[in-house]
Amino acid sequence: MTDPMNPWVSRPAFTPAPETQNPSPDVPTLSGPIAPQHGIPVPDRVDQLPTLQHPMSSELWWVGTHGGAGETSLAGLVPGWAAASHGWPQVPSSTLRSRVVLVCRSNVSGLRSAQAAAQQWAAGMVPFADVLGLVVVADAPGRLPKPLRELVQLVGGGVPRLWTVPWIESWRLGGSFSLPDAPRDVRQLVDDLRANLR
Repeated sequence: MTDPMNPWVSRPAFTPAPETQNPSPDVPTLSGPIAPQHGIPVPDRVDQLPTLQHPMSSELWWVGTHGGAGETSLAGLVPGWAAASHGWPQVPSSTLRSRVVLVCRSNVSGLRSAQAAAQQWAAGMVPFADVLGLVVVADAPGRLPKPLRELVQLVGGGVPRLWTVPWIESWRLGGSFSLPDAPRDVRQLVDDLRANLR
């Protein structure tokens, strides 16, 4: 008899982990925890995002983990997806959970704020929110230095999915936020999220 939950009972030679299974080519692969975990330490109060009451629900909430993260620009791409500013969105219904994507910039302070938000979620402090992943928006043109690339991977390992958005000069200059004009990485992000929301 095999038991996939007990490592001391024999099992088949290969059993894919639930987090790495990809049941449909349209659904992005999970790369981190999908729910809060027991034993995760609570971040310092000063590093926690507040809970913000919203009168109406949204299909998807973009939560900037710090000022200037880019959640408002991303929210402008898809009608029905809203920027929750810099706090966990809670709606009046006690049964409706908010589906959230965290957003930060790719600098050290942005990534550290995203890490604290992911830790806050993982510690079970926001039971009304389901975190779908993290979007790291480039803070400057060009390739990230190695220490920042490593920090992105570390922080991204604390949430179900990780996406990166390149530097978009037109957004910096107040240009259009329309999806057809967005870079391929941004369009792929939206496609991944739409598949996940089905």
